[in-house]
Amino acid sequence: MSLSRKGQKVDELLDMSTKELSRLEVMQRLAEKRLSQKEAAEMLGLSVRQVKRLRRTYRRSGAAGLVSKRRGRASPNQLDEKLKHKVLNLLHGKYKGFGPTLACEKLGEVERLSISDESVRQIMIAEDLWKPRKSAKRVMHQMCERRACFGELVQMDGSPHAWFEDRGPACTLLVLIDDATGKLLGLLFVDQESFHNYARLVRTYLECFGKPLAFYTDKHGVFRVNQVSRERGDAQTQFGRAMQELGIEILCANSPQAKGRIERANQTLQDRLVKEMRLLHISNPEQGNVYLPKFLEDFNSRFAVPPRSSNNAHRPLTVRENLNHILAWQESRLLSKNLTLQFNKVVYQIQTKPGRYALRQAQVTVCENAQAAVSILYQSRELPFTIFHKQEHLAKIVDSKNVDRALPAKTSIPAPDHPWRNRHLFPTPKPASTS
Repeated sequence: MSLSRKGQKVDELLDMSTKELSRLEVMQRLAEKRLSQKEAAEMLGLSVRQVKRLRRTYRRSGAAGLVSKRRGRASPNQLDEKLKHKVLNLLHGKYKGFGPTLACEKLGEVERLSISDESVRQIMIAEDLWKPRKSAKRVMHQMCERRACFGELVQMDGSPHAWFEDRGPACTLLVLIDDATGKLLGLLFVDQESFHNYARLVRTYLECFGKPLAFYTDKHGVFRVNQVSRERGDAQTQFGRAMQELGIEILCANSPQAKGRIERANQTLQDRLVKEMRLLHISNPEQGNVYLPKFLEDFNSRFAVPPRSSNNAHRPLTVRENLNHILAWQESRLLSKNLTLQFNKVVYQIQTKPGRYALRQAQVTVCENAQAAVSILYQSRELPFTIFHKQEHLAKIVDSKNVDRALPAKTSIPAPDHPWRNRHLFPTPKPASTS
């Protein structure tokens, strides 16, 4: 169908958008009385009153009247050049490497600049400071609904990462997050994932909130015995034993996707926490642990959501639950006829009154905390002891995951007169020609 009209130039149609061409066609059909005003309004998604206004404009100015008057003009909402220049300097300097959302938050909270996150995103894309992620092929996983109550399920994980970038050593961040609210319940920088480090984090959490119904973890050796020996049977780890005494169930996920809530939280922490500590010049785990409570409070105020139920599933600690003993490394021993036992190459002598030998062949529990302090329990009662003999440690059992930490690589520097330094003086001889 021709869209030309008497007295109308074809050039006017070339500057019209698809939306304006559709309006022009409807106005022509309306002028030829092939459409009613109500039908035209339904086709254009406008009210009858707006159609009447467009019809009057079309009668007066033709197709040119349907072209937007704002075309070719600068937007009244465009950024001020001074503001844009200041934002660019900050993005290239102080906030280099920040994502658009976090950069926008810092520009507003710290620099007091009023700018939207979309404007920051467009500036960063134009300056090649940030690239939009390509939409990868989505892998469908089963939807995991949040638990209803706070404390019903707490996810736990360790995230090894260069948390202090090149300012400090690489370490591991232990994370606790509530499944119902997405609230961070505990953060701790440690050298590695171990029983004592997790016990330290869990103790702080239990003293603050109480006992949850269950912990949701991966299949790390701290939480689960992955290779069961025939002699020991279905043994449990020290952490599993401690949680059993506290009445807390441990659930182990079969895949990272199953505990996606804490995996996504780790990704957010590896972005936000690293950059926050960079701005504060935090360069070691000790300084980081001092800062973590403040960061945790700010994180929860931004990302935590209210639970579906107002019921708190946490249970208080009882008087009999002594965390000093429960969250310590425990091993059972049988006392000898002389009331001695051996633990970690050390022989301990139980102190009793003279003539009392009721503890002969009694089974006791040896508890060792993270500071290597030892206590010996018999029927939940501490026994006095002295160190009888201390043997020399000839060998140490190290987990395969921690071999690199136990045996750090040593770099040897060649001597000044080593041939390697003068290898250019001794060129490799070329093979003789056979021709």
